[in-house]
Amino acid sequence: MYGAVAAVVELSLIVRRGEFLTILGPSGSGKTTALMMLAGFEAPTKGDILIAGKSVAAVPSYGRDQGIVFQNYALFPHLTVRRNLEFPLEMRGVKSRERAPLVERMLKRVHLDSFGERMPSQLSGGQQQRVALARALIADPPILLLDEPLGALDRNLREQMQGEIKGLHREFGKTTICVTHDQEEALTLSDRIVVMRGGRIEQLDAPEALYDRPVNRFVANFLGEANVLDTPELGYQKQNTLDKIPMVRPERIRISAVSALAPAKLDQCQTVTGTVEEMIYAGPLRKYQVRVGSTSLIVREHAASGQDVFAPGDSVRLDWLRADVRLLDE
Repeated sequence: MYGAVAAVVELSLIVRRGEFLTILGPSGSGKTTALMMLAGFEAPTKGDILIAGKSVAAVPSYGRDQGIVFQNYALFPHLTVRRNLEFPLEMRGVKSRERAPLVERMLKRVHLDSFGERMPSQLSGGQQQRVALARALIADPPILLLDEPLGALDRNLREQMQGEIKGLHREFGKTTICVTHDQEEALTLSDRIVVMRGGRIEQLDAPEALYDRPVNRFVANFLGEANVLDTPELGYQKQNTLDKIPMVRPERIRISAVSALAPAKLDQCQTVTGTVEEMIYAGPLRKYQVRVGSTSLIVREHAASGQDVFAPGDSVRLDWLRADVRLLDE
């Protein structure tokens, strides 16, 4: 609770041993509060938190055996990289002669074995992130908590660090709980994803299932782009008896010239014609916005040589398999 506002409401979640679980949601969804309760920085007003069957709701953060990586890395600026890594071992009573080989091994694992004597201010953002991950892992905690771990990095470095985190998870097998608002990051890293809104869980599923079979309009729109097909001109209308909304993903729609050959599975397809409103070239992808009557549909296709490219004003045909249409709750 923050005053009269409940940041997290009726949150019930079981995390499997060794899995990488991501809590995903927009600002104010309650994802960070959920992580802070797991970390011991916030106390639940009711309910309990169990780790390996034991309650830790009243245990302070320093009493919980877990590693934490923050968005701003939270490295000690007055300590060298080596001393940053030694600190959690020292706090656990590991003797000096035993700390040194552990630190050297971890520095080598995160490709920083020649950076031990540098200060954090002398490192790049990606290098600081590696130090933060190494410090969280070095004491061998069973649980790793990541709070927007890649939020401060540029896109290329973020993608590189996603691979690094995935590799560390495979190698160390830690139960990892990550909070992010980045959908691509969640899909790339996770075994399962929790989508939150308004302090509640909207859906919990594996990445592919979550993207391909969202339960409602919010999840569909938050995790990618969704074309809602609830108008007769698209061949659909809202199924009022079930209160369901038909939806198709942009990459499931095929765009072609009106005069092009019909798709092979014509009897299994829905076909409409429309006018291109916009085309956005994004390197490997082209994204079209196509007006069909009163509705604007988004189409996304991989750019390839010999492919027809359409400009605003062009008449086009759109086809999609009826089997690719998903029925959503509001």
